[in-house]
This record gives sequence, structure tokens and C-alpha cells, in this order.
Amino acid sequence: MAILPILEYPDQRLRKRAKPVVTVDDDIKRLVDDMFETMIDSHGIGLAATQVNVHKRVIVMDLVEEGSQPRVFINPEIEVLDETTEPYDEGCLSVPGFYETVARPSNVMISALDREGKPFKEKASGLLAICIQHEIDHLEGKLFVDYLSPLKRQIIRKKMKKKSA
Repeated sequence: MAILPILEYPDQRLRKRAKPVVTVDDDIKRLVDDMFETMIDSHGIGLAATQVNVHKRVIVMDLVEEGSQPRVFINPEIEVLDETTEPYDEGCLSVPGFYETVARPSNVMISALDREGKPFKEKASGLLAICIQHEIDHLEGKLFVDYLSPLKRQIIRKKMKKKSA
């Protein structure tokens, strides 16, 4: 396994839409393993392949602090089950050090393939629902800062550019 470099906002590669995975093969499984290693090393709870400059529809997640419940979502799709939104303070490994409140639907149905390429469906609420939407946004070339006011977005952009200079 390898720790992969994580792209940081405002890197334009984060805006690229990911393509569906055609076959869950050894390369995809290796990507999944590397993404878990990268996510854990970075103290994150979710990571989309786009964030490591691989533009395939792959997400890894582990919402438990001990890292004991690894989850894989390949070609994930969601259906909103309830339009009620829940505000949540979101952070992002691609926008390190920034947390902002974003309102998202709190109940969704996830359809995806697992690490072995087997399809599954799962109802999600709370943190899982928020996190899967955040990570799917990455696959669409969207970041949580896109939900913020233009002023907040500009401030974060300037701070991130200054940090990388």
C-alpha cells in the first residue's frame, strides 16, 4: 500500500468529473487500499479518488475513530429520501484547516458496488448521509466551499494559495 498525495483547493484537477469504473479489478482494489492508507494517514473519514488525482468513481470511508469500519463505494449514486436538510460542520482533506456549515439532505439511499464489485443498496442518515454526499460531490468536481458565500470562498482560496506559495 502507498500514501498518495492529496490535491488541495484551488487545484483545478479537483474540478474534473470522475468516470465510472467499468471493472472492479486488481488495479481498482489497489487504489482502494492506497486510498484507505492515505485517508487514515491524513486523519480523514472519507476520501474520493478525485482527491488523489485518479478520476474514477471510487470512494473510501470510515466513520469510526478507530478505523474499524472501512467502507467502499464504487460508482456510487444517491437518491434523496427526504428533502429535509441537516446543517453539519464539514471539513475536507483537500481544504485542510477549514470547517464550514453546509446543509444537506439527511436521509438518502445509496446504490454502489463494494470492493469486490458486488452491488448493494443502503439507507443512510446522519453522518453517513452527509459524508457520502460530500464525497460524491468530489466525483462531480464539486467542493464543499462551493456551498459557501462568494466572500467566504474567496477568503479560503486566498489562504490556501498563500499556504501553498
